[in-house]
Amino acid sequence: MSEQLDQQLQAMIEKYSELLIDETSEEWQNKVTQWIVYNHIAKSMPSLAKHWNSLYPESKEEIKEIVLSIQKKNTEMKASQQNKD
Repeated sequence: MSEQLDQQLQAMIEKYSELLIDETSEEWQNKVTQWIVYNHIAKSMPSLAKHWNSLYPESKEEIKEIVLSIQKKNTEMKASQQNKD
């Protein structure tokens, strides 16, 4: 991957993270990236995700925690925006 492409994809993830959960810290961008990758694989190759889940149950639980934390941040962000209106 070229450095330019890497930078541009990282910028897109940063913006996506901002729009999704109003967070752009490296930690949250990392969580959003992990969620994106897992979600895509689970939808496009569910058998692979199921196999991975059985091989790595601790990581499966960690992904679940990441998903829940992203959902919570997204809900909080939406509520905050509605209160501003």
